[in-house]
Amino acid sequence: MNFPMLSRRAALKSASAGFGYLAFAGLSAFAADKEVKANPLAPKSPHFPGKAKRVIFLCMDGGPSHVDTFDYKPKLATSSGQSFGDGFRRGNLLASPFAFKQHGKSGLWISELFPEVAKHADDLCIMNSMQTDLPNHPQAFVQMHTGVFNFKRPSLGAWTLYGLGTQNADLPGFITLSPPANNGGPNNYGAAFLPAIYQGTRIGTSRGFGGGGGPGQPGGGEATVANTKNPRRGAAAQRLQLDFLQSLNKSALDREQVAPEVEGVIESYELAFRMQGALPDLMDLKTESAATRSMYGIGDRETDEFGKQCLLARRFAEAGVRFIEITKSGWDQHRDLKNAMERNCGGIDKPIAGLLADLKSRDMLKDTLVIWGGEFGRTPYAQGTDGRDHNAKGYSMWMAGGGVNAGQMFGKTDDFGYEAVENKIHTHDWHATILHLLGLDHTKLTYRYAGRDMRLTDVKGNVVKGIVS
Repeated sequence: MNFPMLSRRAALKSASAGFGYLAFAGLSAFAADKEVKANPLAPKSPHFPGKAKRVIFLCMDGGPSHVDTFDYKPKLATSSGQSFGDGFRRGNLLASPFAFKQHGKSGLWISELFPEVAKHADDLCIMNSMQTDLPNHPQAFVQMHTGVFNFKRPSLGAWTLYGLGTQNADLPGFITLSPPANNGGPNNYGAAFLPAIYQGTRIGTSRGFGGGGGPGQPGGGEATVANTKNPRRGAAAQRLQLDFLQSLNKSALDREQVAPEVEGVIESYELAFRMQGALPDLMDLKTESAATRSMYGIGDRETDEFGKQCLLARRFAEAGVRFIEITKSGWDQHRDLKNAMERNCGGIDKPIAGLLADLKSRDMLKDTLVIWGGEFGRTPYAQGTDGRDHNAKGYSMWMAGGGVNAGQMFGKTDDFGYEAVENKIHTHDWHATILHLLGLDHTKLTYRYAGRDMRLTDVKGNVVKGIVS
C-alpha cells in the first residue's frame, strides 16, 4: 500500500488545527492550483488607460547633490560662508562650484555638469520638492524602492510587474542592472510576499559590469549573465531534464498544497529555460550601429560602462521588459565634492542624453517613463571644507516621457535648498504617481497578506496631478 508521506510541518498543522484546518487547506489548494495553472506574467489590463507602458529607472545610489545639479539657488552663492542653522548651528553655507544656465524653450535651470541632458530640457519634469523620512542610506534607499524601511516589502518593480504582467514571456519582466549589495541589497528588487516570479533579475553588480577590458574601459564591461547556456546539453536534452525536475516539484506542490517557494522554483525554471534563447542575443550590443554606440558614449573610457547599460535598457524596453533599473553608485560626497561630482556626472551625462534621444527617435519616449534620482539630496551647508552631508528634507528627481508634464520645474525648496516648501512630494506620493502613469490605482493594486490587503503606498500617498500631463 502506498500512503502519501506527510512532512513534519504538515503533520503538526493537521494535529493542531483538526477538521477546521482540513476545510481551509481544501480552499487553499484550490486557490494555489488556480494560480499555478495561470500564467502569472501574462499581460494584464491596467485599472485605466495609462500613458506609460514601461519604466526605466536611473537610480543614483548615495544621494546626489540637488543644489549642484537641478535645483538652482542663487542666494546660496551670495550667502556662501555664512552660518546656517535654526537654533542649532549646522555649518557654513557652501556655494555650488558649478554654474547654472537656462535651457530649452521651457528655460529650465540645469547645472553645467549636465550639458548633454540639458539639451533635452523640454522633455524633463524636474521635481525639486522631494522628501523622504530619514537621511540614512540603508533606510532611505530601501524606502525609495519598497515604500517602507522597517519591514520587508515588495519593490516598486515587483509591484509594477504584478500589476501589468510582461510583454515578452521569454524575458524577465523586471531587470536590474548593477544593483548595490548594500543598502538593503536584494530587498530593493525583491518580491517579498508577492509570488517569487515578480522579483527582479539581477545582471551585473555595483562592483563591475561584465568582463572584456574591465569595467569602464573601452571595449570592456560587456554585460553577462551566468549560465545562460549549457555547453554539455542541447535544448532537447535540457527540456527532458527540466521536465523531470518539474515533475518532482509539482509532486511536492501537490503534497504540500500551498508552497509558494515551490511555485517560485517551478516558474523560475521555466523562465530560465526560455531565456536561454532570447537573452544572449538581446544583450549582444555588437548588432547596434557605430553611430548608436557613439551616441551612448560607448568606447569612451568615461562613459563606456554606463553607456552600455543605457543601451541595454533601451533594448530591453523595446523587447517588452516592463521595468528596467540601472544603478550608478558613488554619490555620497561628504568630501571632494567638485572632483567627485564632475567624475560622476561626466560618466552618465552623455549616456542618459543618448537614451532619451534614442527613445524619441523610435517613438518610444511617449510611453516609456524615464526616472532619474537617488534616495535623498545633500545639505546646502558644508561638511568639512569641500563636502555636503545627507538631506532628506528637500531634494531633486526628474522624470521624462510616459505622460509626465514635460518642460517644467515642479515644487521648490527654500532659498538655500535645505527643505521643500512648495508642492512637497513624499516617497509615497512619488510611488502613487508612477503607478498612476502606468494606469494603476495605487489604492487598488493590492495583495492579501497577513490578514490585510497590502499595497506599495501602505495607507498613504497621493497622485501628484501637477506633473501628470
